[in-house]
Amino acid sequence: MADIRQQNDQFGTTDVIWDLSDLYAGTDDQYIESDIAWCENEAGALREMYCGRVKDLGAADLFALVKRLETLDSALSKLATFSFLNFTTRMGNAEAGALDQKIHELASLCGTRTVFFELEWNQLAEEQAETLLASPDLAFYRHYLSCLRRYRPHQLSESEEKILLEKEAVGRNSWTTLFNKILSAYKFGENKRTEEEVLTDLYHEDRDARITAATEMTEGLRANNHILTHIFNTLAADKMITDRLRKHPSWINSMNLHNELQNKTVETLIEAVTTRYDIVHRYYRVKRRLLGLEKLEHYDRYAPLPSLPAKQIDWRSCRETVLRAFADFSPQMAEIGERFFDRNWIHAPVGEGKRGGAFAHPCVPEVHPYVLVNYTGNLRDVSTVAHELGHGIHQVLAAGQGHFNSDTPLPLAETASVFAELLVFNSQLALLENDEERRAFICQKLESIFATVFRQTAMNRFEQLMHEGRRKHGELSSDKLCEYWLTTQRAMYGDTVQLDDEYGIWWSYIPHFLSTPGYVYSYAFGELLVLALYGKYQQEGESFVAKYLTLLSAGGSRSPYELMQPFNIDLDSPAFWQTGLGVIDRMLAKVE
Repeated sequence: MADIRQQNDQFGTTDVIWDLSDLYAGTDDQYIESDIAWCENEAGALREMYCGRVKDLGAADLFALVKRLETLDSALSKLATFSFLNFTTRMGNAEAGALDQKIHELASLCGTRTVFFELEWNQLAEEQAETLLASPDLAFYRHYLSCLRRYRPHQLSESEEKILLEKEAVGRNSWTTLFNKILSAYKFGENKRTEEEVLTDLYHEDRDARITAATEMTEGLRANNHILTHIFNTLAADKMITDRLRKHPSWINSMNLHNELQNKTVETLIEAVTTRYDIVHRYYRVKRRLLGLEKLEHYDRYAPLPSLPAKQIDWRSCRETVLRAFADFSPQMAEIGERFFDRNWIHAPVGEGKRGGAFAHPCVPEVHPYVLVNYTGNLRDVSTVAHELGHGIHQVLAAGQGHFNSDTPLPLAETASVFAELLVFNSQLALLENDEERRAFICQKLESIFATVFRQTAMNRFEQLMHEGRRKHGELSSDKLCEYWLTTQRAMYGDTVQLDDEYGIWWSYIPHFLSTPGYVYSYAFGELLVLALYGKYQQEGESFVAKYLTLLSAGGSRSPYELMQPFNIDLDSPAFWQTGLGVIDRMLAKVE
C-alpha cells in the first residue's frame, strides 16, 4: 500500500476522487431511503392504475404512462449509480456491498410490478401500435416504443417474466460482483500487488519485469481457477436457459437486438476483421525485428519499442494534453471535458479494493456521468483518460434526449470514446520530431487499434465457442476453456507470437464475458467506424464537427442505421468495413 500511495502522490492523483454528493450526500443520506420508498410506491401505483389497461389507452394517456415509467427508471438508475460507484472503489467493504445488493433487489421488485407495460404494449396488434406511434403526442417516445416491439417474439408470459426478474437480484449481477470481489481483493506475487499493477508491468521496457508480471498473473488466475471456471460456467448456463426460454436463435442474437443491429451487420463486421488477421501477423514480424528478439512470447506483445518516449506524465499534464486536443477539434467538446476535471467527476488513483480497468458511467441525464480510471502515468493511461472522457462527453451531450432516449446502443457508444483517443493521438504525434520516436509512437497506436479491432474480435470468437460449447457439451472444464482461448488467440497472432499453455488461462480475468456477454464486438465496430469518420473529418474540416456533435447529441433517439445516414455510411457493406481496415493497413505500411 505504501508503494501505491507513493505512486499516486508522484502523479498527482491522490486527491482526484469523485464527488458523489451530486447523487447523495453519503450512504447515510436520508434521501436514499425516501427515494427507495418512493420507487416502491410508484411502481405499485403504476401497476394498480394501468395493469390490464394499456390496450385501451389513447396516445396522450400512453405518453403520460411512459413518462411516469421513465421517471421511475431514472430514480432507480440514480440509486443504482450511487450504490455501484460507492462500491466499486472499495469492493471489500461490507456496508458498500450490502447497499449495492439492496438496490439490485429494489430494481427487481419494481421490475416485477411494472413488467406489465412492455408485455401489454407488445401484445397490441400491429395496426393499433402503428396508429398510436403516428400520433404527434408520442413523437418524443416513438423510437423507444418502436424498439420495445423488437422483443415481441422473445417475450414470455407475465408470470414467467416476473419470476426471471425476481431471480435477477441473485443472478448475473450477483455473480459478476463475486468475480470483481475476487480479482480486486487478490494479491499477486511476492510483493502482493493488485491486478492493475501487474497488468501495467506487461508494458514495461524490461523483459524480466514483463516475465514476472505474466508469471504472477498466471499464478493468480490458477489460484482462483476453480471459482472463476464455476462463475463462467454458471453464467454461460444462465444465458443458455434464458435464450432458450426467449427463443433466441443464437447466443449473440439478444445482444444484437439490444444494439439495434441486424445479425447480418454483425456477421459482415466479424467476417471483414477475421479475413485481415494478416495485418496483425505482419506487424508482429516487424516488432520482433525492432525489439531484436529471436521470437516474441505472449508477454512481449505490449513491450515498448526502445525509441518510444518514456517520459512519465503527471495528472496535470494529462489533463492539458487531452483538453488541448479536444479544443483543437471543438471548443465545446473541451469545455465539457474540463467539467470532469474541475467538478470532481473522475476517480483516478490506484487503490486497494478498487476495481481495475476504466469506465464511464452515464448516471442519469439530470445529474452527469462519472469516470473511473487507474492512472499510472504512462502514454496508454493518457489515451484511456481520453477514451473515457469521450464516453462522458457523449453522455453529457445526449442528456437532452431524456433518460430513455439518451441510452446509446453500445457500438455507437464506443464511437465517441475511440474518436477522442484518435484526436489525442494525432495531437501528441504532431509534437514528435524524431523519426524513430514517431515510428515507435505509431506502433503503440497500432497496438491499441489491434487490441480494439482484432483482439476484441478474437474474444468474440472465444465467446462463441464457449457459449456454443456449453450448449452442446454441458459443463466446460477449465482445460476446454483454455483450448477455446488459445485457438482463437492463435488464429489472430498466427506464428508471430508464441502463445504457450501458461497463457491459456487468461480468458478468466476479462469481466465483459460475464457482465455483458456478446458485447466485445462493439469495440471493433466503434474503432472501424471512427477510422472512417476521421477520414471524413480530414476531407470536410469544420463542417464535419457540427455533424459529429449532432450525432453524439442524438444519443439513442434513432437507430444506428439512421444515425449514419448523414455520413453516407452503409453498415451492411463489406466495403465500408474494409475502408477502416485499409487505414490500419496503411499505418502499418509506414512502419514497415
